[in-house]
Amino acid sequence: MRYSELPYIIEPMQISDIQEVMEIERASFPSPWPASAFKYEIESNSFSHFIVTRAKAIPPSPPTEGRGFLLRMRHRREEAPKPPILGYGGFWLMAGEAHISTIAVRPGWRRRGIGELLLVAMIDKAVELGAEVMTLEVRVSNIAAQNLYRKYGFEEVRIKRRYYMDSGEDAIFMKTEPLTSINFQARFRMLKGELEEKLIAGAD
Repeated sequence: MRYSELPYIIEPMQISDIQEVMEIERASFPSPWPASAFKYEIESNSFSHFIVTRAKAIPPSPPTEGRGFLLRMRHRREEAPKPPILGYGGFWLMAGEAHISTIAVRPGWRRRGIGELLLVAMIDKAVELGAEVMTLEVRVSNIAAQNLYRKYGFEEVRIKRRYYMDSGEDAIFMKTEPLTSINFQARFRMLKGELEEKLIAGAD
């Protein structure tokens, strides 16, 4: 994927990003991680690889973001012209397995391909780091996420009963075939090309 031509930037998560990441985290999950967990992943966990995405330019805020978001963006423009974080994701790489631990997109910016972009960027990074396969857990009720993962070659391995402590909901454990296999890479290149066209066209 020609990341340099996309309307979004992908970069490693920094400590200075945590406040914005927490806004998205709290809006996305019933049992959000504490800020200290992200700090640990960035500073202390050598197995962690966390990224954020932001627009290349400060975008107009969708109506659903509200006045508070606009005020924060106005304040940010005055202090430093850095666009807001629109999403983030992270995985742990251990023994050849890249395990996606989290992925989320800011409310109001979903269904624009940002979550898919984060997934693609994490797969690319995992391959670069020598990962053999990628795995994850997803709620049985999260059909949209399951469809995205299946699109990228993740297959159901087993059900983890009562995996989510907040609700007791089951999780589906999913896994890819080898990331460097001919079949996976052929499909991945095709999907990346389609996503690239979509994101570039959406920026016009």
